[in-house]
Amino acid sequence: MPKNPNIKSILIIGSGPIVIGQACEFDYAGSQAARSLREEGIKVSLINSNPATIMTDPINADHVYLLPLEKKYITQILKEHQDAGTPIDAVLPTMGGQTALNLAMDCEKAGIWKKYGVELIGVDIRAIETTEDREAFRLKMLELGAGVCQGRIARSFLEGKEIAQEIGFPLVIRPSYTLGGTGGGFVDKPEDFDRALTNGLHASPTHEVLVEQSVMGWKEYELELLRDGNGNFIIICSIENFDPMGVHTGDSITVAPAMTLPDTTYQKMRDLAIRCMAGIGSFAGGCNIQFSVNPETDDIIVIEINPRVSRSSALASKATGYPIAKIAAKMAIGYNLDELTNPITGTTSAFFEPSIDYVIVKVPRWNFDKFQGADRSLGLQMKSVGEAMGIGRNFQEALQKACQSLEIRRNGLGADGRELRDQEKIKHSLAHPSWDRLFHIYDAFKIGLSFKSIQKLTKIDSWFLRQIEELIETEHEVQKYELDDIPKALLLKAKQKGYADRQIAHLLGVKESKVYAKRKELGIKRVYKCVDTCAAEFAAATPYYYSTFNTSQEDPDNESVVSDKKKVVVLGSGPNRIGQGIEFDYSCVHGVLAAKEAGYETIMINCNPETVSTDPDISDKLYFEPVFWEHVFDIIEHEKPEGVIVQLGGQTALKMAEKLDKYGIKIIGTSYQALDLAEDRGRFSKLLQEMDIPYPKFGTVRTSDAAVELSRSLGFPLLVRPSYVLGGQSMKIVINEQELEQHVVKILHDIPDNNILLDHFLEGAIEAEADAISDGEDAYIIGVMEHIEPAGIHSGDSHATLPPFDLSEEIIATIEEYSKRIALAMGVKGLLNVQFAIKDGVVYVIEANPRASRTVPFICKAYQEPYVNYATKLMLGDKKISDFNFQPVKKGWAIKIPVFSFNKFPNVNKELGPEMKSTGEGIFFIDDLQDEFFLKVYGERNMYMSR
Repeated sequence: MPKNPNIKSILIIGSGPIVIGQACEFDYAGSQAARSLREEGIKVSLINSNPATIMTDPINADHVYLLPLEKKYITQILKEHQDAGTPIDAVLPTMGGQTALNLAMDCEKAGIWKKYGVELIGVDIRAIETTEDREAFRLKMLELGAGVCQGRIARSFLEGKEIAQEIGFPLVIRPSYTLGGTGGGFVDKPEDFDRALTNGLHASPTHEVLVEQSVMGWKEYELELLRDGNGNFIIICSIENFDPMGVHTGDSITVAPAMTLPDTTYQKMRDLAIRCMAGIGSFAGGCNIQFSVNPETDDIIVIEINPRVSRSSALASKATGYPIAKIAAKMAIGYNLDELTNPITGTTSAFFEPSIDYVIVKVPRWNFDKFQGADRSLGLQMKSVGEAMGIGRNFQEALQKACQSLEIRRNGLGADGRELRDQEKIKHSLAHPSWDRLFHIYDAFKIGLSFKSIQKLTKIDSWFLRQIEELIETEHEVQKYELDDIPKALLLKAKQKGYADRQIAHLLGVKESKVYAKRKELGIKRVYKCVDTCAAEFAAATPYYYSTFNTSQEDPDNESVVSDKKKVVVLGSGPNRIGQGIEFDYSCVHGVLAAKEAGYETIMINCNPETVSTDPDISDKLYFEPVFWEHVFDIIEHEKPEGVIVQLGGQTALKMAEKLDKYGIKIIGTSYQALDLAEDRGRFSKLLQEMDIPYPKFGTVRTSDAAVELSRSLGFPLLVRPSYVLGGQSMKIVINEQELEQHVVKILHDIPDNNILLDHFLEGAIEAEADAISDGEDAYIIGVMEHIEPAGIHSGDSHATLPPFDLSEEIIATIEEYSKRIALAMGVKGLLNVQFAIKDGVVYVIEANPRASRTVPFICKAYQEPYVNYATKLMLGDKKISDFNFQPVKKGWAIKIPVFSFNKFPNVNKELGPEMKSTGEGIFFIDDLQDEFFLKVYGERNMYMSR
């Protein structure tokens, strides 16, 4: 059936601020769906309260509503459209995660869709109710002949106790209608049951929990499906969890395609998936189904079904190149699969199952160091804040690349001198999964723990363990040689297994540059392969590449053809983490689009599967590779761009600047010298001193003795922090010598050989910040914000108002003047963020960052101007400040609202200080300062402040 002609206007519901369990994969899905619908001439309206995303950008939709995701605002939008004579015909809630589905259900129950004549598309209510209500789901699966865990729903404490008695321990508790496994958990012993049951009943909005048998240690798989209105089904991707049942799939290392699934079991699983999706409702769209397989008997049970685009859909899209959200959106308006084309090839039908001739490994990224005292064990509740994906010709290569992408100061999986050697600690880690268990499996093989012991402790499939054991064997082989006499075949083998030059250098006891020179001399070079959805059976129209090492270097078979156009590389921001979130991806995407407008061929390098920047539709060429020096350098050598943009990808991209400069590669925009000046507190303060701009008294030390000595001249309280970090990592306010010494020792342990900065802390000061763009000769202030919380709380954790709410015009003018002077003195070309503290009428400069900041997207949305686009054109030298006609829409105030995920760490207190802890942000507009929301936030501004 072709497109439904009655649908002319659609409302897409977003997922709101980023929290653990619901991240930027929905920004990617929503952005793709919006573009897909607009291609069909449909007017798209979009509601989402997240200012940091591409999804809420005017380039994506006809009407963007930056409003809280609540029923009253949905009603307001529908009424507004109806009154204007452009009614909304349908709502698509499957692109905004659990938040969007729950809101759509609330509106359905309140009769809002019916009242305004809005059709719910992409899913049906019955399917949501069946999959979210644990008891209804269990009964439906039994009706469909699908295996499920033995268990029942409990609506009270007493009922829960009775069910537990019936089934016996170990048990699992799963609350209904929650996200990312919130409130769920395993219970091994009767004495732990009461507390776990109470937690689960409280976590569920309907106060219902499923109490069921535990299948901990079984194997876990996921299938990603699409179905159209005609009942045609395709399986996009099979995904296997490296970690067995017991670890939330968002916290598991996952592999695509499934590696250890026998074909007979896969066919059974495939048939079961189709039967289940058909059985829960008759909607056209995407669906994610999680299965568990008993490793002894191959019995299959269904764990859960998500009748919407999910975290795994983003991974499956990037893994196969098949754009699930784009196709699901077209099916939601009536198209069938056989009426659509595959966007990657541009010629074949979308009604096909992708086949891939490479391996994908996703490794989650955690941030436990931000939550002191957090329970670091992994279980049913998701705790990771982001993820990185590696693509390789084999599992080992993909695994090493994923580990190189994590930015946790590892060079891959081991071979970097940071191994754990304590046998008891390793054994404990293997039996109790935490974020570093993968590295400890490697360490266990390295110290000679038996294969049998490792398997018994981890319950991980022996095929995966054998792959890691093989890596250790390869390392032993490599270590028998010197660099001069290492056989070419062995060096090639190590590279094919994903080893970085830096890891090989560690094994051989030489410098990384020497290994690079050796492999160049031997002709061992990276080649680039295309992600084409069809294992090279058809030509791909979308240039989407990963690197590998071919067996035959004589026939390199390089599928990435270099054009003779002038080109620019944009470095992405890697996996999401606290302090560096989706706002940097927003900047990267706008940078790419601006460079395209300026006539450049754009090349994106990034490894985050959840984001819009790694959508192959965005840049002219996408390299899905680690933002890790060796990979970046090889791409630059291959493509020979005019230069590299490092200002947009946060600290990840900025950290590359020194190497780029050293190798004579042009940094587009602000020079490396200026970037380095901003990080070097001594030189930066000297610059401020020359310009007669006040700054807090400070000093730099490298030992605890020197810190105590310096503190006597600076005076307490002191702000203590390491250099070159983002998100206030390891930053603390100390009030006496004992605290100072303890914290300096801790920093030196965590980050050895780092300069430690001591600033006199301006207690009780007001904090403010300004963002500016500059062409090197002139600067323009895009916005000045005032923090509602006092100085001492990290800017990312503070509420902030744009414009300031109680700074005098004189102080605002001083902030603007200082920002401009700093921009020009540093020779900034592009973006600059400056942080200020105001005390006793004096404006002090705390720091300046010549890069995209967390607040740039917020200002772009509030003032409705594309400042990243302008900044990129200034970096490229394509435009001057005087070429732009600035017309910000200034009405009332915009408030930036930090959003936290403390509910994932119930035993961590909510105190806030100089180290950032928020996972996302919202935006809220007010007309005047008597607004209830503003008064509430202002009244609580000191509540969580700590040191």
